Amino acid sequence: MTILSNGHLWKHSEFIENKNFLFDKNKILSVLSKEDIDNAYLSISNWERYSPTPLIELNKLSKDLNLNKIFYKDESKRFDLKSFKALGGAYAVEKVSKGSKDIVVATATAGNHGRSVAWGARRLGLKCKIFISEFVSDARGNAMAALGADVIKVKGNYEKSLIECIKQSTENNWQIVQDVAWKNYMIVPKYTMAGYTVMMKEILDQINQNKISHIILQAGVGGMAGAMIAGIARYLKNIPETIVVEPDSAACVMESIKTGKIEKIDIKRESLMGGMSCGEVSLVPWEILKNSVKYCISLPDDDIAKTMRLLGNGNFSNEKIIAGENSAPGVISLIACCEDEEIKKKIKLNKESNILLIGCEGDTDEEMYQKLINQK
Repeated sequence: MTILSNGHLWKHSEFIENKNFLFDKNKILSVLSKEDIDNAYLSISNWERYSPTPLIELNKLSKDLNLNKIFYKDESKRFDLKSFKALGGAYAVEKVSKGSKDIVVATATAGNHGRSVAWGARRLGLKCKIFISEFVSDARGNAMAALGADVIKVKGNYEKSLIECIKQSTENNWQIVQDVAWKNYMIVPKYTMAGYTVMMKEILDQINQNKISHIILQAGVGGMAGAMIAGIARYLKNIPETIVVEPDSAACVMESIKTGKIEKIDIKRESLMGGMSCGEVSLVPWEILKNSVKYCISLPDDDIAKTMRLLGNGNFSNEKIIAGENSAPGVISLIACCEDEEIKKKIKLNKESNILLIGCEGDTDEEMYQKLINQK
């Protein structure tokens, strides 16, 4: 009996097709340019201790699902930060500092972005202020403090921490390095996204002439998803079926794609997928996502812990993979799509399909990771 044929139905909450889908490479690259993307790769690939993260084949899972290949980009191996976000915040710090040692950088974060900013600041000898909400774990806060950042805890949610970050940064003339764009604040989030596109350059070099037919991208505010689509426009000759996955409690991209304009979600329940629990898509990625995402799927939290455990035990591949809670949704949504015959047929998943999944983090919160994989 395979791991998937045990009577358990892998859950998804909602699946929609984007009626405004039109993958226009030129339009995408007008938001995040070829030059932006190339400059990011040129810089980051020359950082000390840079090396591409592994692209692992989930060969056991592809056999179970009767698919050709499933590629999993393992960002748990990204520098010492265990997350793709190491590429974005640190690169943005490098760009805004322009070699100056006198600036103070500041950001609001739920964890991984702030860690990247703190790491980037330490790398360049800059002072760094990190604002976190009261819901961010002590382990995540301590990890940023260990990188030399001054960590400030704010009462309330992420949005409150961002408001406080903007307020204090304005008063003290600190340079905000945020991965979220708003009106008149677009350039730094573009730098952050350009950093993320390094993943797609590495993937192109790793897939050995295999043609990616489907790509599943996690979305919070949309930065990583938008960046990877820009990476597709820059590097891939073919256009895969693009699917965005979100928590059902915070499906801001899905709701925005339904109406064709940015919709704000009132989050009633914080998802286990903490880095994806975002109420509003960011302006810069929205310009890419609104037309170039073909499908959206939302998930409950039900299968997160189990998927992390199966990845960690080597049930899906020959390698044991340390996958954080934000890495699980790509795997879950692929299995859920394969178990729903109507969706499977619609998105053309078959024995010739090569699917790309982004394992966007490892055990960035080790205590939370252990707690989840040991759930019964």
